[in-house]
Amino acid sequence: MDLEKTLLRKVGEAIHRFKMIRDGDRVAVALSGGKDSLTLLAALRLLEKRAPIQFSVCAFTVEQGKFLRPIEPLGEYLKQQGVDWTYYRDKPSFRLLEEQPDHGCDLCSRYRRRAVYEIARGLGANVIAFGHTADDFCESLLRNTLFTGRLSSLPPVTHSRNRDFRLIRPLVFVTEDITGRYAESLGAPIVPCGCSQRTGTVRRSLCDIFSELEQEHPHLKENILSAMGNLNPSRLLDLRYLDLDGESAAGQEPAELFSIVGQDATEL
Repeated sequence: MDLEKTLLRKVGEAIHRFKMIRDGDRVAVALSGGKDSLTLLAALRLLEKRAPIQFSVCAFTVEQGKFLRPIEPLGEYLKQQGVDWTYYRDKPSFRLLEEQPDHGCDLCSRYRRRAVYEIARGLGANVIAFGHTADDFCESLLRNTLFTGRLSSLPPVTHSRNRDFRLIRPLVFVTEDITGRYAESLGAPIVPCGCSQRTGTVRRSLCDIFSELEQEHPHLKENILSAMGNLNPSRLLDLRYLDLDGESAAGQEPAELFSIVGQDATEL
């Protein structure tokens, strides 16, 4: 398998399907220092040269005091690659780390979001690209279903509250086994974050579940992604989508309906 060709095909499909990037856009890639965002940056820079539309790519990194290795090697690598990169040391995040060392992910994300918008505005970007992969989408779906009672996942495209920025996730169809191998092929220095090393978290548990299931079902994530784009709301429990008065079932006998329900239950 041609790794780069596969990567660009999947990223291109996501960009085209969800209209992520448009003519004249300036795209700022949020570099976390990990394999996924580095792969995303490389893919978008290649597409910048080949796409039928004109757009530009830059990158930035928000330092919140949680990197486990020095950031300088990443900066040197990006400089050699000719990447327009901004390194931002977020002072409010450092104060948070000192005052509330056990703060949760939600609070940290809130600080990071504020910094991201501030940086993107300074870079003249109207699009912000994040390195969430197919794995993240699947884990988010399962996490929301099991722990929040909502059938939802990450959006491939959304907007900031004031609609100043379009937020995109072009790796929605790309799994982490691809980003891992591609980042390794780039020879890019990985700068891990302490949060990614934590064990015992819900995310770690979900990763283990997927890893075990995929040993027997290698296309599990592809099927889950397909399901997220192939909804059948009338077969769920949301009253907004249920035909409780039977109007849409006109012409079907009650016995036929029960037969269908029984068949689905057996298949489950």
